[in-house]
Amino acid sequence: MSRIRLLSEEVASQVAAGEVVERPAAVIKELVENSIDAHATRIEILTRRGGIALIRVTDNGVGMDRDDALLCLERHATSKIRSGADLAAIHTLGFRGEAVPSIASVSRFRLSTREHDAIAGTEVLVNGGKIEAVRDGGDAPGTQIEVRSLFYNLPARRKFLRTEATEASHVEHQLHLLALGHPQISFVHLQDERVAFQLAPANTLLDRIRDLSGAELASDLLEVQHITTPGIKISGYIGRVGISRSSRQQQLCFLNGRSVENISLSQGLREGYHTALMKGQHPVTFLFIEMDPAAVDVNVHPAKREVRFRSPSDIRNAVAAAVRAALESDRTRWSAGFRTGEPPPKEQAPAPQSQPVLPLQEQARRTMLVPASAPKSTVSNHTPSKETSEKTRPLPEQTAASEPSPILAIQPEHVEREVPPAPVPETFRFLGVLGKLFVLMENASGLVLVDQHAAHERILFEEMQRRMETQGVPSQRLLLPLTLRLGPKDSDWVERNLDLLERAGITLEGFGGGTFKVDALPTFLKAEDPVQLLHDIIDDLRETTPQGARLRLGQDMIAKTVCRHAVKANDSLREPELLKLVEDLLACDLPYCCPHGRPTMIQISYLELEKKFGRKA
Repeated sequence: MSRIRLLSEEVASQVAAGEVVERPAAVIKELVENSIDAHATRIEILTRRGGIALIRVTDNGVGMDRDDALLCLERHATSKIRSGADLAAIHTLGFRGEAVPSIASVSRFRLSTREHDAIAGTEVLVNGGKIEAVRDGGDAPGTQIEVRSLFYNLPARRKFLRTEATEASHVEHQLHLLALGHPQISFVHLQDERVAFQLAPANTLLDRIRDLSGAELASDLLEVQHITTPGIKISGYIGRVGISRSSRQQQLCFLNGRSVENISLSQGLREGYHTALMKGQHPVTFLFIEMDPAAVDVNVHPAKREVRFRSPSDIRNAVAAAVRAALESDRTRWSAGFRTGEPPPKEQAPAPQSQPVLPLQEQARRTMLVPASAPKSTVSNHTPSKETSEKTRPLPEQTAASEPSPILAIQPEHVEREVPPAPVPETFRFLGVLGKLFVLMENASGLVLVDQHAAHERILFEEMQRRMETQGVPSQRLLLPLTLRLGPKDSDWVERNLDLLERAGITLEGFGGGTFKVDALPTFLKAEDPVQLLHDIIDDLRETTPQGARLRLGQDMIAKTVCRHAVKANDSLREPELLKLVEDLLACDLPYCCPHGRPTMIQISYLELEKKFGRKA
């Protein structure tokens, strides 16, 4: 007796609909994308009860004649591709020919359409996938689709829908994505007869972002200049340093106008923001990528949300480079914000120090270059009195040892001369130190607060990073080599990147079967379980760009090292040292934050202070 039977057309349609129609937001996505493909310039969406009771999408696109209106209800009927070769050059949002028949099979469906030069249009009524009526229609040119009682014939599926408020939030999020991806189109969203939003065609992407997300967020975005690499164009906006979220809700990427998700894009963003985000935070991005459709596969899933790139490393590198360039371009504006206007009035300057003060950065450099066992001696002739040492305790001043540093393995220069104090910048007026941590200064705009520990971390981090880029990551051979066993995927990656790991200070030799002998590790790498740490390092490096992986290990170790050597919260510094600290910070590539993502310097304007004291509303 045969146990295999063909499913009925009705059941097969409902099964296929489960891949496309997940919830009301998915219905709206498919219908609005069809409107965009039809060259509509105005799209109106009406929903009731979160889209469960009614979804109506009306556009002014090209419309359809009667034959096309009936044919679009057949599965795999589409006007967007003709052959398998067209799949390598998809320029439209839809192409599978599954959405409309899938939606019609699980709802009470009405289609009304008319071409612009036609006298009359066509109206088609469908109930649960069965056509009930076809007649002339008199609606305006374009297409209108109504979807009522979604999943009325699938009670089990309907039970999986969330509350009306939750479904409405998903609908609004989906419409935001579509409106952001196509700012030149007018969108109107009516929710339960109330206008949720009404968007006119925007001149620029930033105008559309401002309309949807507010002027405050728009003012905190950096423009990504049109960066072009072979086959890839990247533009859009990203959040400045300090603008982040605890989830990826506002980490939006668009590929050829389509909102997509891909691990290579997430890795590129992470690499570009490296050391500029606090742990557990995610950047705010509105990133637009244009590339040859033949280099990307959007035919991965019927929902078309997930895509695959032919060369993931290229797109990852391009995104990381675009983000880094945007963040670094903001340094001039950020620094100028603390230097604008006339300098604040100066108080009577105190008498100059009788002895010169070594710059704080030079003192820290010497401290970091001396091994723990190296003898210490005083270089400067300055010998503070007991009273001075208690009130203004300077950083320890040391000479470099004759042995190479365990951190950089280089011979530091011996300092034979005294360094003059740093010039006082006219932009700032020093006020004092709060809590032995926060430096208080005044500029033309108001009050400036500097976290001395975070600022010093950033200065030392960039100084050590520059040295590591030029001199490489120092490594040390192990007395007893370690044995590392890896899974098939990790083993394959390590085999292909042995030279990359060696430049990162890790020397491996393969023995086959996923087994490797570890001969050398970075000098500054200290761990109780080196094998487990190597597993973590390999996982981390796999997610970075090839250019960034070489220094990723070094950057993380640098961040931990400078945190130990930077001035602490209770370290008392003198005014010339503090001013030199600020000047060195403003000269950094990414002065906004420490290597852990915390802010280094903030401005409180006079206007904010006046509002706090009730002087202004």
